Amino acid sequence: MAEKESNGVEARKGGKVMGWLQSAIDRVRDFAYTERSPEPTPSHRPVVGLALGGGFARGIAHLGVIRALEQNDIPIDCIAGTSAGALAGIAYSSGLPFDEVVRRASAIRFGNFGQWRISKMGLASNTRLEAYPEKFLGVKTFDELRIPLTIAATDLISGEAVYFRHGPLGPPLRASCAYPGLFLPVEYEGRMLVDGFVSAAVPVEGARLMGAEVVIAVFLEAETMERPKNVVDVIGRSFSIFRLQVDAIGWRTKADIVITPRVREFAWDDFARTSELVAAGEKAVVDALPQIRAALQPAAERARPS
Repeated sequence: MAEKESNGVEARKGGKVMGWLQSAIDRVRDFAYTERSPEPTPSHRPVVGLALGGGFARGIAHLGVIRALEQNDIPIDCIAGTSAGALAGIAYSSGLPFDEVVRRASAIRFGNFGQWRISKMGLASNTRLEAYPEKFLGVKTFDELRIPLTIAATDLISGEAVYFRHGPLGPPLRASCAYPGLFLPVEYEGRMLVDGFVSAAVPVEGARLMGAEVVIAVFLEAETMERPKNVVDVIGRSFSIFRLQVDAIGWRTKADIVITPRVREFAWDDFARTSELVAAGEKAVVDALPQIRAALQPAAERARPS
């Protein structure tokens, strides 16, 4: 009798186990075949690069552009600069407080980077510019910068744009600012180099090479000029006219956003008007903010129908 009761208890236990197991299988089957909404794709913020063109003293407007971008929470992941744009990129990436960078920019004069030295290759030398990053900004190499930077120059022999991202800052900066006809060409790494604006007026390609998915290009228009007063004016105006002719088929078509601060009223050596130039850069960003924010939306959101 006891044996029959024991067998009955075991049977009931086995039945409960089988029932629980069948219930679990049913739940797994229901889960597997139930339609569910797809998992949301993680949003991806595009890598943002700045491409800063040249413009001598007008390049101070780049500082205003950068400050306005920061104040409006627009990320800056990398910078490519030509001539004054390269100097602005170094200054911003040096880690110095913004107000100190602006103060030092306002103190720049031609004598800080140029010496009149007339020769068959140019009117002046910009040798002094080579020491500027270390002497005035406290940085000597690309690796010391807090934001990746590329400096654009032009190989005078091949006509190609040359992009520098490693090693000392001084020689590439000097080459990038070697305005042809005004400054002597710079011999560096087996090349004869002149100002980056000749081949990369606004170095959008340099920003792309650093992985930028959205490039904000900043173009500084040349000053309004009624009549050239000297050979420097003649050289500068001639190149400005040439640059305007090639812009439409060059860097503009490769940039996502183009910002053009109103700096035509400023002369090439108007360093003393730093505060006005900074304000011009800030205003240009404020005007372009809707376009910038739209470009920075994750790809999935841009593709989503309204």
